[in-house]
Amino acid sequence: MNRIRNLALAVACAWLSGMLPAHGQETSDFMPKGGKTLLIEMLGQPLDAAALRPIATARRNEEEWLAFLADRKTSMSARELRTLAGYLAVNMPVAGGALDSAQEKGDPGAALPADGRELAWNNCQFCHSLFASHLTQDRDVSGWLGMFGSPFHRELQMSERERETFARYSAVNMPMKLEDVPADLRF
Repeated sequence: MNRIRNLALAVACAWLSGMLPAHGQETSDFMPKGGKTLLIEMLGQPLDAAALRPIATARRNEEEWLAFLADRKTSMSARELRTLAGYLAVNMPVAGGALDSAQEKGDPGAALPADGRELAWNNCQFCHSLFASHLTQDRDVSGWLGMFGSPFHRELQMSERERETFARYSAVNMPMKLEDVPADLRF
């Protein structure tokens, strides 16, 4: 009960202090794309489960995924390739049966776990400014993972896989330039 009360108090304090995003700012599109978005863009829309299956069922490390992506001759930047390779290394293969279940529902992309951008957007803003806590930080993967050791981050309801996904995305894509962040999300 104390955890719920403390979370509610933290959210209320953040809201009252103006630290939560402005009401009109409801999209994370200004942030660099995450691995799931990049994968779906690479495979094309509508997402075909047959095109996704060889990727979603493979297990490779980050270097092997980079080599795999290089063979595909994508138009992604080096940063985007590293973001996608990191995402794939942590999240593939997808959980058994997830792709089949998502395909049966007509949305193969639903089998893909959240990417780093989604995790940052959905988890960082409840207690503090996304700008100061995430977008302006320059850390390597170990530094981002170490952040989860602080008392207030230990309580985040994120799996180890999600924390690793977040850390790899953030290490490649942060810090952002001030001018790339919407004014209502700065500071």
